[in-house]
Amino acid sequence: MTRQSKPILLITGMSGAGKSTVLKTLEDLGWEIVDNLPLMLLDRLLDTPRAQGQMDDSTPLAIGIGSQTRDFDADRIIGRIRDLRDRHGLEIGTLFLDCSGVELERRYSETRRRHPLAPDRPAGDGIAREREMLRPLRDWANRLIDTTTLAANELAQQIRHSFAQDDQGAPTLSIQSFGFARGLPRNADLVFDMRFLRNPHWDPRLRPGTGLDAEVAQYVMADPAYEAAVSRIEDLLLLLLPRYKAEGKSYVSVAIGCTGGRHRSVHVAERIAGRLRAEGFSPTVNHRDLGAAPQDSLEGPPVGL
Repeated sequence: MTRQSKPILLITGMSGAGKSTVLKTLEDLGWEIVDNLPLMLLDRLLDTPRAQGQMDDSTPLAIGIGSQTRDFDADRIIGRIRDLRDRHGLEIGTLFLDCSGVELERRYSETRRRHPLAPDRPAGDGIAREREMLRPLRDWANRLIDTTTLAANELAQQIRHSFAQDDQGAPTLSIQSFGFARGLPRNADLVFDMRFLRNPHWDPRLRPGTGLDAEVAQYVMADPAYEAAVSRIEDLLLLLLPRYKAEGKSYVSVAIGCTGGRHRSVHVAERIAGRLRAEGFSPTVNHRDLGAAPQDSLEGPPVGL
């Protein structure tokens, strides 16, 4: 019987070569992660239904395995992978993380950790023993990354580039309008202040409306500084968002503020979200203070009418 197809990746390699970094990065990309699972238990894992509300059965699966895994035997692992492929139709890729012995010794010395295969001997002894144990898996692997010259963040970027699928790895993007009179939003990454624009609150016809209304939007857009300022903010976001993705940032929150949070910030947040959607992003928009009652004392004195 063939199980539902899903990407499965076995991650192995030298202790200290970056397995934890790879697993954490794949988890951030939306993969299901299982570390140090004896491969004989893989059938049971695949047959276990996921908890309600968790990812669906097509979610990619990454399995970390190494010399410390219980009953580790490289040749038996390879045989098990072949069996799962031939009998169950499962395609299991293997990523091997290698690193030079000199660099591994430096890493163990720097962190003052003992090599798991040489707890009472020099790290070099454990490294040599482990390299011999893992040789069949290294020869079998269809992907190999040598991390000798890679910092952890460079390895993470390489994994994101290689394994992100479609929009996986793109940060969750939210745009929020708010009123400064009611405080800054929590956890905002970028805050833009729209209080330099003409304030519709001081026009009696527009005061009851919001930035979602066409008349209010036209009033705000008529400000001489509007187009130059807002278009520059949009261009800045289009520059930054791919960089945030490359750095593995999971969430980006953009906050657009005005005094009361009902007119200028609401309109500008909607416009920016529209531009980002047109460029292929998928922002969610929330207007925190849209339902707040207009109040002169919050708005301050009328300026620039």
